[in-house]
Amino acid sequence: MTLFHIGAVWALFQFTWSGLAVFVVTYYIALVYGIGMSYHRLLTHRSYKTPKLIEYFLTVCATTALEGGPLFWVATHRRHHQHSDSDHDPHTPRHGAFWAHMGWILFGQTEHNNVTLTSRYAPDLGKDPFHVWLSKYHWVPLTTQGILLLVLGGWNWVLWGVFLRVTVGLHATWLVNSATHLWGSRRFATRDDSKNNWWVALLTFGEGWHNNHHAHPTSAAHGLAWYEIDVNYLHIRALELVGLATDVRRVRLDEEIELAA
Repeated sequence: MTLFHIGAVWALFQFTWSGLAVFVVTYYIALVYGIGMSYHRLLTHRSYKTPKLIEYFLTVCATTALEGGPLFWVATHRRHHQHSDSDHDPHTPRHGAFWAHMGWILFGQTEHNNVTLTSRYAPDLGKDPFHVWLSKYHWVPLTTQGILLLVLGGWNWVLWGVFLRVTVGLHATWLVNSATHLWGSRRFATRDDSKNNWWVALLTFGEGWHNNHHAHPTSAAHGLAWYEIDVNYLHIRALELVGLATDVRRVRLDEEIELAA
């Protein structure tokens, strides 16, 4: 973790326009196709269905975010929803903002490669040989990506497309665990402290509408109003329009208004 933060700072002193372009592309792939569409809305909450080939592709994209394999990520997030903001929540903000943001990663239990333990919370993924293998070797896609960037663009592309991009992406995702349970507005009276935070939503392409999500965890759309931009859902909607996403779960607008009232 220290080396990645050092590499991220180093990248800022090695600015190139091509490096910035690599950062934008790899950040988008990791957080939209990966974390938002795969780990969160598809694998954790099953808010839509897609062919296995698409599911596996999106999951590989997610591993490039360096947030662990699918079993670890899904198990952690399901525990978060089951025990939101309690002592059993892996990253409860009631133990402090730093703990919720990154303390739980630095000082919490190490479960990244423990597929036996994580399978208890993600038994559906534990039965899938691909997801089990990828959970054990989740570092392979990012390493491959780094080698490819090194060959095509040298160390500058590695600094911007791996070190800086991964570091910014980690903090963006961690802000969903910390900031959206500390600051923002609440549309729904959930049993936790979840809040809608517009700037976290911008950084994570829609994951910041967290109070909406905790109120309706299986909804593929987290942005429930026209001004709540949800890029991740727009991609799911695009897959649906071409027949590659089915059973897309949504919140009915009249139901939302009724609950808000």
